[in-house]
This record gives sequence, structure tokens and C-alpha cells, in this order.
Amino acid sequence: MAHILIVEDEKSINDLIAMNLMLVGHTSEQAYDGDEALELLSKNTYSLILMDIMLPGLDGFALMKYVPKDTPVVFLTAMGNLTDRVKGFKLGADDYIVKPFETVELLARIEAILRRTHRSSDIFTLDGTIVNLESRVVTVDGNEIELTLREFELLEILIRNKNIALSREKLLKLAWEYDYLGETRTVDVHIQRLRKKLNWDSRIKTVYKMGYRLEVDQ
Repeated sequence: MAHILIVEDEKSINDLIAMNLMLVGHTSEQAYDGDEALELLSKNTYSLILMDIMLPGLDGFALMKYVPKDTPVVFLTAMGNLTDRVKGFKLGADDYIVKPFETVELLARIEAILRRTHRSSDIFTLDGTIVNLESRVVTVDGNEIELTLREFELLEILIRNKNIALSREKLLKLAWEYDYLGETRTVDVHIQRLRKKLNWDSRIKTVYKMGYRLEVDQ
């Protein structure tokens, strides 16, 4: 679990990000302008900062000088030109995502940065099942369970996006790395295998006419 600062002046976007971070197990604080963000930065420590560039008061570029050097920053912005991206990276940003963006993509980038900076746990536990996302070892009630490469990749995606409904098409693209071609049955087959191997019949929920969700108690 990570503690994340969201700096975004559009309340609907800020609130949506906060809600999705909560669903996957992170905590967050929200700022809606540069001055409010500066005050929070002076009082608190964060695992990661999500920050818009165009803000009331201090903009995102100006705020970078107040961010601790070991705190990763992801810029969120509608400005997608190369000059802004280069400037952001030169100021120390770790990533840059252009609005509008998909929540799943944002969460994936956050998790990648948290893993790289060792600010997120690689151990996931649920109902007697322990998943080591780094070593790829899975145990159920103390017994190691063998998963195929695709099964583990699908499991990791479900864990990284726990409590979020993912379509079969999205799971196919993320785990198999190809776009929907009219056949998603392979996702259903692998989900059934995971349910059986991990005793997660009640945890991997079917989302009607959409896909699946790994349900985890908050």
C-alpha cells in the first residue's frame, strides 16, 4: 500500500483517481491547486505524487522544486507536446501521462514506479493464498501451487487492479498482449483455472456481460 498525493484542479478527475487508488488498496490526499499542494508537501511524506501541470497558483513545473528528490512524480496533463514532456523529465518527473487516460493504464504505471522505487509490497495475501509477485511463487494454505505463465500474468493483473471490473478484452490485451479478435473464451478458461487452483470461487467475481473482478475486503 502506498500513500499518494493527487494534485489536479478538475474535481471530477481528482475524485475518480482517489476512488480507484482506494479500490486497489492505496491511500491518498487531494489538492486542487498549486498552493494547496505546496502546503501538503511541507507537512507530509508521500510514496508518489500525481500532478497536473496547468494548475491555479503554482503550476506543476514550479511545484517540482518542492518535491523531495526521492519521491517519484507522474505528470497528468492535457498538454501532450514533446517540449512539455522533455521539460517534465528534466525537472525529475518519473512518468508522464496525457489526459484523457484509462484508469487501468494509470494504475499500471503507478505500480511499475512503486515497484521500481521499492515503495510497494510485492507480497499479496488473501484467504490463505500468498502471491509473491517478484519471485512468482504462489502458495495456498502453505502448499506451493504451480501456475502457467499466462495464469500468473492474468493473476497479477487481477491483483494490481483488485476491486476494479476488467473486461475480457482488456484482460486479453494485458495478459496476452494482443487486441480483441472476436474470441475471448481463453480468458474464461484461465479464470476458471485460477478459481480452482487458488480456492477463489467467491473472490474472482463475474461481471455480467463484461468480464471479471478480484474482490478484496477493504
